[in-house]
Amino acid sequence: MSGDSSLCVASPSSDLVGEPWREAQAVVHSVEAVPALHFQPRMTERRVEDLHPHPAYVRHHLGVPASKLSALVGVGDLAFREPLVVTDAGTIIDGHARWELARRQGRAMLPCTEYVLSAEEALHWLIQRHGRSGHLNAFCRILLALELEPWLTEQARSHQQAGGQNKGSSKLTEADRLDVRSRIAAVAGASAGNVTKVKQITSAGDQEILEALRNGEIAIHRAWLWRAMPAEERRQRLMSYRGEKGVGKTIRSLLSKHLSKPQANPAATVEMAGLVRRFSQLDARELSSLAAAVLKFPGKAIFITEELLKSLPAQEELALP
Repeated sequence: MSGDSSLCVASPSSDLVGEPWREAQAVVHSVEAVPALHFQPRMTERRVEDLHPHPAYVRHHLGVPASKLSALVGVGDLAFREPLVVTDAGTIIDGHARWELARRQGRAMLPCTEYVLSAEEALHWLIQRHGRSGHLNAFCRILLALELEPWLTEQARSHQQAGGQNKGSSKLTEADRLDVRSRIAAVAGASAGNVTKVKQITSAGDQEILEALRNGEIAIHRAWLWRAMPAEERRQRLMSYRGEKGVGKTIRSLLSKHLSKPQANPAATVEMAGLVRRFSQLDARELSSLAAAVLKFPGKAIFITEELLKSLPAQEELALP
């Protein structure tokens, strides 16, 4: 598996991929096994114009990251040696980035491994292939898995009727509805609770929040906590959170470079009591212009930029009446 069809990148704030996938094997019959057990793959060449992403990708505005395309360009023709995995209908299961690059380069044909699969089976297999390799973050996996809800619901209804429960009824019991949610969670490699949260988040329809989730900028739980806020307040929270993450990343990078080198000026440490007195001389406007961030860094310390330190009132000024 090439994994080049990553359209939503997993992030530290997303659900971990490992453990839920083992649960998926127990809860849901693995569609990954379907091609091997029921259909013989066919090695073939397909016209680039006859291939396409799964409709669910289009509905959820997913695309190939520019960084992925750039990496493939650097490989040259070797990028196209491995065949794409597609269905007989031309739906791409694995190889979105290679297909996109071939389209941009005007290539006519691509090598493919072709399977006979329904749209639902193709999507199920796609999520499992790329979810386990970490190429889809939790939000994107759940979004795609929710597309399978009607299919899984119909399976649950068939099992219910086959078992003699509520024969002739088209309604699922509460237990069956919970089972469908568990099956969606297992396909996505996520918790059932996060499936519910994603449904509630998407129903709010805030496109900026949805985009941030697709990009892995914010965690599902954070977006869920924000869902009941007025739209303007959600956007302000998102802007503030992005700013804090950006400042924190910059500070961590600078600290890493600073602490990895011998200190050229050991006297640069600042006495805490004096620093507090100097800060106390700033008015509200000056304080509000300062950025602050919490860092996951060992030890108890406050780091201050050289520019800020120079701008604070000097000790001698504090002594004046």
